Parts: sequence; structure tokens; C-alpha cells
Amino acid sequence: MTILTTTEGRSAEPIRYALRFPAPQTHYVEVEARVPSAGRAEVELMMPVWTPGSYLVREFAKNIDQLVATTPDGRSLAAAKVRKNRWKVATQGAAEVKLTYRVYGRTMSVQSNWIDASFAILNGAATFLTLADSDPRPHEVTVEPASGWKSSVTSLPAAAGGAPHHYVAADFDELVDSPIYAGNPSLYEFEVDGIPHVLLNEAEGGLWDGPRSARDVETIVRAQKAFWGSLPYKKYVFFNLLCEAGGGLEHKNSTVLMASRWATRARASYLGWLNLVSHEYFHTWNVKRLRPVELGPFDYENEVHTPSLWVAEGITSYYDRLLVRRAGLCSLDEYLAGDPPSAAEDKTINDVERLQTTPGRLVQPLEDSSYDAWIKFYRRDENTPNTNVSYYVKGAVVAFLLDAKIRKATNGAKSLDDVMRLAYTRYSGPSGYTHEQFQATAAEVAGADLSAFFQKALKTTDELDYDEVCDWFGIRFIKEKEEKKPNGAKPPKAWLGLVTKTEDGRLVVSQVKRGTPGYEAGFNVGDEILGVGEDRITAGQWAKRMDYFRPGEKVSVLIARRDRFQRLEAVFGQEPPRGWALEVAPAATAAQKARRKAWLGE
Repeated sequence: MTILTTTEGRSAEPIRYALRFPAPQTHYVEVEARVPSAGRAEVELMMPVWTPGSYLVREFAKNIDQLVATTPDGRSLAAAKVRKNRWKVATQGAAEVKLTYRVYGRTMSVQSNWIDASFAILNGAATFLTLADSDPRPHEVTVEPASGWKSSVTSLPAAAGGAPHHYVAADFDELVDSPIYAGNPSLYEFEVDGIPHVLLNEAEGGLWDGPRSARDVETIVRAQKAFWGSLPYKKYVFFNLLCEAGGGLEHKNSTVLMASRWATRARASYLGWLNLVSHEYFHTWNVKRLRPVELGPFDYENEVHTPSLWVAEGITSYYDRLLVRRAGLCSLDEYLAGDPPSAAEDKTINDVERLQTTPGRLVQPLEDSSYDAWIKFYRRDENTPNTNVSYYVKGAVVAFLLDAKIRKATNGAKSLDDVMRLAYTRYSGPSGYTHEQFQATAAEVAGADLSAFFQKALKTTDELDYDEVCDWFGIRFIKEKEEKKPNGAKPPKAWLGLVTKTEDGRLVVSQVKRGTPGYEAGFNVGDEILGVGEDRITAGQWAKRMDYFRPGEKVSVLIARRDRFQRLEAVFGQEPPRGWALEVAPAATAAQKARRKAWLGE
């Protein structure tokens, strides 16, 4: 048995869990927890309400049912819920309390649990109860895979004794930060600097190219090791769940990724996956070890606000694609073009374009976006683009500008790379950094006063200036190229600026951005568009019909709003040309080319 000594000098016995899946098709994991009482008349247990890296109260306790407390010899103990995520158990003098409970898991997201007949992925915060005291103690876990499952995988170290599927976490923080998988995955192992890495692909289905993905993940690991200088862990696991979902969540020694098993078959989707791998892996250093002071020690029961998520997520978003480029896994044109098309966008788009086409950039400062992540970023609605700015997106753009500013101030001798490495050296210990300390570190590396830059970029909604970054790297913004017809330029077509969707065969408005003709005409999210002028229009006709109108024309649009017919008088505008697409400046000087190559690691 592992024993840990507390700060008061007494021994803290471990909490020991067993995870069982007797009927995984019902989406339940059965948890048995043996909790030491340390002689107390009652013990209080808690479950986190959020998980680190995803700043939203998710109320994981809602998925617990059939909690029963007994002594080890089977005597019933009274267990009472005292808060939404806390329970008190009367021990009756027993040295240990045995808890059994079931956790329902059918949320295909990186923050929660998924259990079905084929596999399970368990997030620690969504699975484990622990003592509601501050004593550090080991937490041991034994996994009993379901019938037909052969593997369990986690970044946790194996427990002493060598028993299969038996793991130990030094404390609850490590347990929460170490997802556990059970099933029959495809496993790819490689070593970097003698340290083992595992790419776990769930459900390749004969479509996903596993060997290729493993080679490219190893290339990303080597590129980021070169960036930071060393690897700060003894083992790392990439959990890659090919479940037709999306997203990623970082952990200290692992990451959970979700993607489509088809993604390796198309360049754009595969490049998007490589960017995701790079993003979450960069968090191994930036956030999991180099973190804002507010994000540790973790308070698992309350929101933890910080103005510095633009560093944690924004700077990571800047480096994710940049390091894919430095690793040689994408071309210069692919890097400058930006992110591949997604369900929400039908074209590649860089972070500058995404920022500059979001009206909320003129409403919400970047530090406010970070501070309010708990109530805004993860609770988006149809008005979010009009009032919010993403700390991922604007943070990445600010990092882009800051990198160029530091390079210019030092004549290319230093960069944001040096800021991150210096900050890591100073602040990756238990204390973290304040936002003032991070900014002071950047100014120190630059050898210049950056207070005006940070004031404008972080605390105001003033438009950012891109002249310096373009001049330094020899790049430029270009207008979208007009399509040409045989007899001349394509005439401009009408535009209302509405985002629409097809819902049960109906043409429905899903977003109305501020500053568009549709916004001025009074369109609402949820309006069903039925006709333009006196003519009926269907969902499939909407885009084509716009070819027959011209900017400046007035038109009456028939809609249904809350099951009542209504007409809106609109004046068509002209869709603004793309003004934020990036390309290499054709007339770039030799000095600009050299600086660009240094930036891209060419």
C-alpha cells in the first residue's frame, strides 16, 4: 500500500477505486471507492463541478446515481447529500468507508465521459468522488475492462506490484488530470529522448491512416521539444477518438482529441487535425506547467477567473499552426491561408480575418473575454458574435503582433519564443505568473517598454495595427480575387448578411451580425424566410436567388415569426470583399525574406 505523508506529518492513506463495466451498452461505469476515515465520526466527500482546461461549471454530480455507503464488512452507513456535489457519511467508527455508485456517461465531448459497448473514455473530474479536505494523498485505480475489452490506457503510472490495469495518482489533481480509456484501440508507440509516447486511435474503421498519423505526431513532438528544450514528463498519451465529433482538451501528460475517421483522406481535414494535435500538445508546457497564478491550486467547486487566458489559449493558438509549419508538415501557403474550412465556414480563414469580421471585437476587450469565459465563451448564443471576442482568436492575433514587435525591437535577436521559454523557466513551478509578470517578461526580452501595446491590445476595443507585422515579415493582406465571366467581371450580387440554415426543409435565420443589411432590416434569429417580393422561395433557392438582385435594391421579404406572417422591408447591400487574406508580398526585400524564414523556421 502506498502511503503519503501530509504537511502536518501524519500519514495519509490512499483512496482506492475500482472501475467496472458490467453492462457498458447502458452507458454506465460502476465505481467502488474505499475511503479511509482517519478515525473521524463522519467523512465528507466532494465531486468537481468543472474540469481544468474547460472553463464552465458542468455539474458532473448530476450523472451519479445509486450511491451507497457501507463498512468493509457490509454494515450500512448513512450517506446524506449536503450540497449539490457533496455528501457526508457517518462512519460508525469504521476505519474505512466503502462507497459504491454509478456514473452515467453518454456525452461525446472531451470534458465528460463516454461509455458504450465498444469503449469508454473517463474524465477524472466527471468520475471520482474524493475527500473534501486539503490533505494530499494517493488515489489508486483498478480498471476491470468489460467483457471483450483487452486494454486500459492512461498516463498514470502503474501501481507497485505490476498487476494489470492498476494505476496510482500522487494526489487528486493528478487523478483528475489523467483520463482513462478502456476498449480495443489501435496503439502506436514511439520514443523521443528515451521517453515513451503513445498514439491511441479508437475506431480507425479501415479509413484512418494510423501509421501516417503516428509519424506526424512524432514529428510534432520533436518540433515542440526543440522549441521548449526538453520534455517535462515520463510518458505521454494522445487519446485520439475517431467518433465523428470534434475538439480537444489538454492534460498534464496526455490529451484527448476527437475527430472524424475520414480526416486522413482529405488534406484540409487532416491538416486541421494536425493543428489540433499541435495545439493540445503545446499546452503540456503552456498552461499545464506555465500557468496563470489564478489557475492553481485548483478550486474544483467554484469558478476561477483570470485575465490571462489570452496567454494560455491565445498564444497556444498562435503557435499551433506555426509549429506545424516549422515541423515541415504544411506549406507556406497553407500556413498563411489559415485554418481549413469547418462546418461554420466554407473557406480557409486566418485568425486576423476571423477577428476583423467579428463585430464583438469592438465591444469586448480581450482581458474581459478571458475573465468572463465562465459565463460567456462556453455559453454562446446567436448574439455572441455581436458582443464577444474570442480569447483564442484575438489572443492569437495579439501574439502574432507581439512576436513581430519583439523581433523588430531586438533586430531579430529575440522573439516571442524567448519570452515563452523565459517565462517557463521562471514561473512553471507551483506559484504561476500574474498578468503583470508575464507582460514584464515580454518587455524584458524585447528590451523595450510594451505598456502601450498591452494597454491597447488587452484592455481596449481599439482596432489593432497590422502594418508593423506585415512590414517585418514581408507579407500582405489581399482582396479576394473576383471570379471572371467570359464577357467581363462578375457583377456584384445582393447581400443581406444573414446566416441561414435548413431546418425540416424550412429556410431559417440562424445568425444576424451587427452592421449588416439584415440587422438593419430587423431580421431575428428563428425567422423563417418564405418569400422575396411576391415570389415564394425555398431553402435550396436562397443563394441562387440572390444572383437576380443587385446591391441598393429595396425588397419586401415575407417571413414567419412565431407562427405569424410578417413582412420586413430590406435594402440589399454588397458583401464586403475579403480584405484579410494573407500572402507573401511579391516585392518583399531580401531582408524581409530572411526575417520571414527565421520566423517560420525554414
